[in-house]
Amino acid sequence: MIFPIRCFSCGAVISEVYEEYRTRLKNGENPEEILNDLEVKKYCCRRMFASHRLDNDRELFDDIVEYK
Repeated sequence: MIFPIRCFSCGAVISEVYEEYRTRLKNGENPEEILNDLEVKKYCCRRMFASHRLDNDRELFDDIVEYK
């Protein structure tokens, strides 16, 4: 799935910090510290990052496109 632009619960814009979150996560940083540094404070927004799939540099969208 493509990362959402807004949080599904509160509607806050969250996509603007996704690339930095993804990069720092791949560098081995703690997700909690990354979200704190990026000032993602609401638990509903944090959930959007925690539940998004990051697997071998492929997103779910990449897998779906193969079956088009």
